[in-house]
Amino acid sequence: METISLRLENNFARILEKAIKNNMYSTKTEFIREAIRDKIKQIEKEETLKKVEKLFGSSKRKTTDEELHKAREKAFEQLERKHGLR
Repeated sequence: METISLRLENNFARILEKAIKNNMYSTKTEFIREAIRDKIKQIEKEETLKKVEKLFGSSKRKTTDEELHKAREKAFEQLERKHGLR
């Protein structure tokens, strides 16, 4: 496991301590690891949505509104499963 040192402004450190206490985390490390995991999931979700938007706009074939609606639903179901939102 790699050790990372982190310096925080005093005010921010107090806010962090309060969040840790109010949310019953046992250590700063536990809180920070979870925050990093959440941020990585958010970034992956945003990148996936950008790919979907890019693919959505690249179709040359004529597509009905109903077909588009079904495709969107299917894409979002896949994203929800991938990111554990279901």
